[in-house]
Amino acid sequence: MSKKFWLALCAGMLAMQVGAALAQATVSTPPPTANTPEAMVRQTLLKLVPKAKIEQIMPAPLPGFYQVIASGHLVYISSDGKYVMNGQLIDATKGTSLTDDAWAVYRKTELAKVPVSDRIVFAPENPKYTVTVFTDVTCPYCRVLHEQIKALNKEGIAVQYLAWPRSGVTGEDGQPTPTYKEMVSIWCASDRNDAFTEAKKGRDPKSADCKNPVKDQFDLGLKLGVTGTPAVYAEDGALIGGYLTPAQMLQAVQEHSTKGG
Repeated sequence: MSKKFWLALCAGMLAMQVGAALAQATVSTPPPTANTPEAMVRQTLLKLVPKAKIEQIMPAPLPGFYQVIASGHLVYISSDGKYVMNGQLIDATKGTSLTDDAWAVYRKTELAKVPVSDRIVFAPENPKYTVTVFTDVTCPYCRVLHEQIKALNKEGIAVQYLAWPRSGVTGEDGQPTPTYKEMVSIWCASDRNDAFTEAKKGRDPKSADCKNPVKDQFDLGLKLGVTGTPAVYAEDGALIGGYLTPAQMLQAVQEHSTKGG
């Protein structure tokens, strides 16, 4: 999805450049009917990527630009709709990424909307930290991470899993993918945690179906820019991994902890 998005964006930008050159060589065209910066920004993005799902448009830290989150991507578009920038926006005075900060704020807000009851949680009695992990039961590094769940809990880290079948919800034939069906069976099991752990060992869960959040969680992952598993998020919404060892995870969550902040 990421590759298709940016191919469409690049193609659209090229088309705009050609169109602008032609306009300069002929009679000037009337100004756009949109009369607000937000409308201009929206119009520009949809001209480049017609099927983009726009989630957020807001003023960017860069004067004269808007920050746009759409289809799992964050870009900057000028308020007149003429310019699009893709990449990290760095605060040179602090040496920090304003793009990463914006993603973290957005992800924290969206992840907070997922009820704990819709997650599969492995936590110590009194957790000091919590991470949210988009996972796939067939992903090798997801399995390695889960093999270390006791060590993570021992470090005071609660792990809250969300479903993200890497093969998608439906295949090219329009039918549910095997991984999606397997994850639905886990989320519908009478003991989710046990079914989840067994699946991580390569043991197929008992087939089951019920009202479940697997598709919604997969769609949320796309919205937040997830492209693979495991995708590990700290409490402040920052992406801290990929696979991390318990020691690496502890260091990362301590750096991003919002406790007392």
